Amino acid sequence: MDDSVGPAVSRRGILAGGAASGAAIAVPGLGKQASGVVAPAIVPVALVVNGSKYQLKLDTRTTLLDALREHLRLTGTKKGCDHGQCGACTVIANGMRINSCLSLAVQHHGDTVTTIEGLGTPERLHRMQAAFIKHDGYQCGYCTSGQICSAVAVLDEIKAGVPSYAQADLAAEPQFSNLEIRERMSGNICRCGAYSNIAEVMAEIAGPQS
Repeated sequence: MDDSVGPAVSRRGILAGGAASGAAIAVPGLGKQASGVVAPAIVPVALVVNGSKYQLKLDTRTTLLDALREHLRLTGTKKGCDHGQCGACTVIANGMRINSCLSLAVQHHGDTVTTIEGLGTPERLHRMQAAFIKHDGYQCGYCTSGQICSAVAVLDEIKAGVPSYAQADLAAEPQFSNLEIRERMSGNICRCGAYSNIAEVMAEIAGPQS
């Protein structure tokens, strides 16, 4: 099938040109290089990551995940599906857990971010990290950093009274339970299947109320 539109212009070329023009219109400040190709917009982004302040210059399309891994070399946060479906990239931003692969770094200008490296070190583990080791809450370990960051944030959510789908009454105070934990942690996938061990970890950290 002939894909051309006219003697010298292809359909693919028209689509590519339209996409570039749309990007230039949608994002103010995008300049053009001498060749006429739309240049990426580089902007300053300030982040406080694991207690340290960083001043970065990033392409506006850079995700928070790539900013952490590629620019700050904090590779404990993993890139799994890159579509917000597995939870391996979970970090804590301003006290809330997020999928860093779905969030642009520029959206977090001025924010405080905690990654697995900021929770504890091999010499001084966070109690959640220590409990994961005690209860074998991991196997291959690829999802573990996201699981731990999410687990820490989940217990804080329950304490803060943030409701979940597991509650029959969303206006009631959420209570720690196995069902509650499984619902809140459902966004973090463990392909090795260590879910029951992770539930034991969180039950221990939650304390007597469990």
